[in-house]
Amino acid sequence: MTAARHVLTPTVAIVGAGPAGLTAAATLARRLGGDVLVLDREQAAGGIPRHSDHTGYGLRDLHRVMTGPTYAQHLAAEATAAGATIRTRATVTGWSGTRSLEVTSPQGLFRVEPRAIVLATGARERPRPARFIPGTRPSGIYTTGHLQNLVHLQHRSVGNRAVVVGAEPVSWSAVLTLRKAGCRTVLMTTGHASPESYAAFHLPGRLLLRVPVATRTRVTRIIGQRRLEAVEIEDLATGRRRTVACDTLILTGDWIPDHEVARTAGLDMDPATRGPLVDTALRTSRPGVFAAGNLLHAVDTADIAALGGRHAAHQVLAWLDGESTPQPAVPIIADAPFRWVAPGLLRVGAPAPPRHRLLLWSDELVRLPRVTVHQNGRELTRRTLPWPASPGRVFRVPWSMLSTVDHEGGPVHLGIART
Repeated sequence: MTAARHVLTPTVAIVGAGPAGLTAAATLARRLGGDVLVLDREQAAGGIPRHSDHTGYGLRDLHRVMTGPTYAQHLAAEATAAGATIRTRATVTGWSGTRSLEVTSPQGLFRVEPRAIVLATGARERPRPARFIPGTRPSGIYTTGHLQNLVHLQHRSVGNRAVVVGAEPVSWSAVLTLRKAGCRTVLMTTGHASPESYAAFHLPGRLLLRVPVATRTRVTRIIGQRRLEAVEIEDLATGRRRTVACDTLILTGDWIPDHEVARTAGLDMDPATRGPLVDTALRTSRPGVFAAGNLLHAVDTADIAALGGRHAAHQVLAWLDGESTPQPAVPIIADAPFRWVAPGLLRVGAPAPPRHRLLLWSDELVRLPRVTVHQNGRELTRRTLPWPASPGRVFRVPWSMLSTVDHEGGPVHLGIART
């Protein structure tokens, strides 16, 4: 016979102790007298910021700027001070009911049966095997997260000459980490026609850090036996290839949601975002189960993820107060050049999404986008937005653009007018 597992019954369980999960925990614990349990598989709470040892965190949610580790510690301390319990090295391995989690930890196996669950497991960068880069398999190849863990948490060195794949904000974070480790970035490469990051990142990076950025290029081969020796770079416009000597390769960006827990629950998943499909209240397809942060849309900044966690917390409180059954939903669909939109469902009576914004991802640069909203073959709204739609970063559309949508009509399409 299998021994009965120890059962915990908090009011709310949160899976993931990154910015979204910790902010949701602090918000909920203040209202629920601390009856909130946070589970995280890592050894310490804080998520990705805890090993991003540079400034820029906390601007939108805390209205101050701090380093990643300080930000992570602050969020964990706030959740604990509010009365939430944080259990690290606790991995959710499965579900045994609608809102029943099976958990493995060094202290043994246990079950968590809360009244509501918030999934906030975040996102991760694709490793080399998922990017299908040909060549040998030498050492010296890292994602940004692996690099920052090695340098900032384990205080280990890497190489002397690095190539960074990607030109997103996280790519410049990798450059700063390499610099701290004494490794010079000799090239940054991106397949797009212009760097994906904001000018505030790539202009100082080029001028002050002296990092050359090769646009419309890709890594076509990895060279080296035991240790990386070089990479082959292809110019996408001409097909010409050249070899760049390096002993370190950093694969940045190309994020995917950390969605295993959501998938094992059998939640409806969005094939475009690859995260759980949610409405503007961040409700999943399972009653009482919510999702927040970069699990929904890989990937946005830590402070935006935190604000998403706060939004989810307020919706959880409404659920606990006996909120009525949600109305049928109208799908929101991203048309080219957009790849995805989040949230992906619109319901009658649902609140506005976090920060009153819809989040989209564009596969091409449109400097002055004329965003359109269509439903049932009819254009409802067209508005020119004064910020670009650019690959590599989230594009935000005001929620007010959907004010005339028919909640009993067909799918709502968001796109960009070409004429």
